[in-house]
Amino acid sequence: MSYIAMKGITKIFGDVVANDNINLQVEAGEIHALLGENGAGKSTLVNMLSGIYSPDSGSIFIRDQEVKLTSPRAALELGIGMIHQHFKLVEIMTAQENIMLGQKNGIFLNKKAHAAKIKALSERFQLGVDPDKKVYDMSVGEKQTLEILKVLYRGADILILDEPTAVLTPQETEKLFKIVKKMKEEGCAVIFITHKMNEVMAIADRITVLRKGKTIQTLDKTTTSPKELAELMVGHPLDLSIDRVQVPQGEVTLQVKNINAKNVEGIEVLRNISFHIRSGEILGIAGIAGSGQKELCEAIAGLFPLESGDILFNNESLVGKSPREIITCGITMSFVPEDRLGMGLVASMDIVDNMILKSYQNDKGLFIDRKKAAEKAKKIVKKLDISTPGIHHPIRQLSGGNIQKVLLGRELDSDPKLLITAYPVRGLDINVSYKIYDLINEEKEKGVAILFVGEDLDVLLELCDRIMVLCNGEVTGIIDAAKTTKDELGLMMAGEKKQYLEGTEIV
Repeated sequence: MSYIAMKGITKIFGDVVANDNINLQVEAGEIHALLGENGAGKSTLVNMLSGIYSPDSGSIFIRDQEVKLTSPRAALELGIGMIHQHFKLVEIMTAQENIMLGQKNGIFLNKKAHAAKIKALSERFQLGVDPDKKVYDMSVGEKQTLEILKVLYRGADILILDEPTAVLTPQETEKLFKIVKKMKEEGCAVIFITHKMNEVMAIADRITVLRKGKTIQTLDKTTTSPKELAELMVGHPLDLSIDRVQVPQGEVTLQVKNINAKNVEGIEVLRNISFHIRSGEILGIAGIAGSGQKELCEAIAGLFPLESGDILFNNESLVGKSPREIITCGITMSFVPEDRLGMGLVASMDIVDNMILKSYQNDKGLFIDRKKAAEKAKKIVKKLDISTPGIHHPIRQLSGGNIQKVLLGRELDSDPKLLITAYPVRGLDINVSYKIYDLINEEKEKGVAILFVGEDLDVLLELCDRIMVLCNGEVTGIIDAAKTTKDELGLMMAGEKKQYLEGTEIV
């Protein structure tokens, strides 16, 4: 019996066709991966299945019965539960209180019966949730497990996991996979959305590939490969290898000495951090979300104040310098946060004007050289394949991925000596992502020192020379990328292990 059948699903937002006649079928006891680039239509499709959106046309069948999913509650009543990337938990409550929230009898009634049911479900699916533990004391992995238990408690046997491993350590990912496989054994249908090819091959039974809002193909995992899946996603052959370019390393370009910093609430976010980067070297930064990556990048760029410590660029202290003074030293920062327009690009301006923002102070005389900026803009649009009506088109009317390409292209064009790049491929198509890795290697070959903050551990291991691991604002490891594993990185990301290269100075 098909647990889910979505037939001819179309959803349009204004001029954008997010889903175009999509078909998807998921069986009971199946883990079905939904694969596609950003903007392929994955999230729109599952949002219709979970009752957040309604399709403009097409039909949805649950257990062979056609249904109208008018709200998330209506979907849950039919056994459909969605685990979102951003957890919907009350931090000051216990696991049991979060599970019981929203129940008809309230959180104070039938506690014994609720507790027995929660315990039975936790044991049945091997979740290992402590019902009395406060959410604020939980790791990211524990919170995600609680979200799964919450929807199972509400009767869901169709689960949608949207990018569930984005903020997990390798060990937490392994535990999640065991839970998902147990759910499969219990007869649940699981839709697993991810952009990580190795995860698809590890967990899925079948894979449906979406591209530009259309169903491209559904394949059995045993008869396909990461290479074929990547080609189906982008529509042409793709080389998935990343070279670690061997470059003779020069002098120390950046030295960070025992820095400490607090946020506006007075909470320490950077603790005794020390490291260095040489010219012609890529130092990767690994860590679960919120471990201090953002604050470290901003501190080097002069955007986040330090409590103590020093940052030296070519033996000159950067502490106390303004971001403009730091840029003139030869440091460029390509930081790509959730809000891409919050760091250096002006939404109402076009690409040319945003190029000028970076360099106008270098122009001599009263007039700005717009012709030179326009030439740079054309070069970046061509090199990074930026989809835009023209170089004078407002930035705000571009997609998130294209906005990101403008930002990164501008930073790479400024001929830096130190490049700080955080999440440079977030939101980008897989083929453009590999183009970005090539561009970063080109900068390395020029002798640029590069600080690379990334989410994908496979990319960090393949691209970087060394990897520094952060956990709760502290350095828990600085290691040779060619001589470590994802499991070792995961232990350091969780703070369970510390490991340093010989000769690494940790204060």
